Amino acid sequence: MIDIDYLHFLENILTDNRKEKFLKVLQNRTKHFTVAIEDVFQMHNTSAVMRSCEVFGIQELNVIEEKFGKKIDKEIAMGAQKWVDITTFDSVSGCLSSLKKQGYQIIATTPHENDCLLEDFDILKPSALFFGTERDGLSEEIMRQADGYLKIPMVGFTESLNISVSAAIILQNLSNRLRQSDISWHLTEEEILEKRLAWAKNSIKDIKRIEERYYLEAAK
Repeated sequence: MIDIDYLHFLENILTDNRKEKFLKVLQNRTKHFTVAIEDVFQMHNTSAVMRSCEVFGIQELNVIEEKFGKKIDKEIAMGAQKWVDITTFDSVSGCLSSLKKQGYQIIATTPHENDCLLEDFDILKPSALFFGTERDGLSEEIMRQADGYLKIPMVGFTESLNISVSAAIILQNLSNRLRQSDISWHLTEEEILEKRLAWAKNSIKDIKRIEERYYLEAAK
């Protein structure tokens, strides 16, 4: 449960414009779709996908780091790491298991399957959208366990797009369609409170000192 008094205490430190911006952004955030990226070697691509998640209102990003260690490229992420929830996994199986337990269908994005073109994709079910590298694509394990395959229609000689470009195209299309639908896609009230608290903490310098002061006063 969120400590409402603590939330209000922190939000009183923020400007009114900042608080209003949080509420406006949160009204467009969703967990109906989540994104998973698998062993993306180029750090800037991971950061760029995170930025696309933030821009198009996808609250959660899952990063599989089975082969390569990573760190977020803050210059490309442009602060998106403060607003998007990132979960890392050291195995494909761990990521798949976690997302399935949360009720997501596994959707592999690939130019090599003709199961469903982007404009025909059914947005009704909560979906985890998996992206692989341009060179290698997704692993056989993900392709085997996928509930469906999603393809961006292309009419040129090139058969694939960079992961960051693919993610941006797909997330823009699906998030726009989702907001125009009657699907219950918004965050819950509890989730909104959790994000308000997390974002307030991310916005305040020397938050540890302020937090200690608050709880010291509250204990008196």
